[in-house]
Amino acid sequence: MLVALFANAPVALTGGQEEPAWPPAGVFRVVQGMTPPKMIKSARPNYAPEAMRAKIRGRVMMEMIVRADGTVGEVRVVRSLDRKLGLDDAAVKAAKEMRFTPAMKDGVAVPVLLSSEMDFVTK
Repeated sequence: MLVALFANAPVALTGGQEEPAWPPAGVFRVVQGMTPPKMIKSARPNYAPEAMRAKIRGRVMMEMIVRADGTVGEVRVVRSLDRKLGLDDAAVKAAKEMRFTPAMKDGVAVPVLLSSEMDFVTK
């Protein structure tokens, strides 16, 4: 599931140091008057056999930059499901395989921040 983000996110402080600004400079948040990107190629994450056997299931929540050419750039995990067996990494890898029509602002393609979720479900 993809959701456009509308509110500005604060810069997080950890251990007395500022983390890099997110989203990076020049990346827009989808607001009224912009045409949001539309997914034209989805991707499914690879469910690691070890994670499947361990019956790890749930959702990895991410934020990603959809570039002006419709490819996915930086992806960051907002809510982790599993770092040990690689499900977070599999979700990020799948997100980077997605393709979109670009977001448009004043008739120009622009990079935007989107929220995405990848589900891992055992049978």
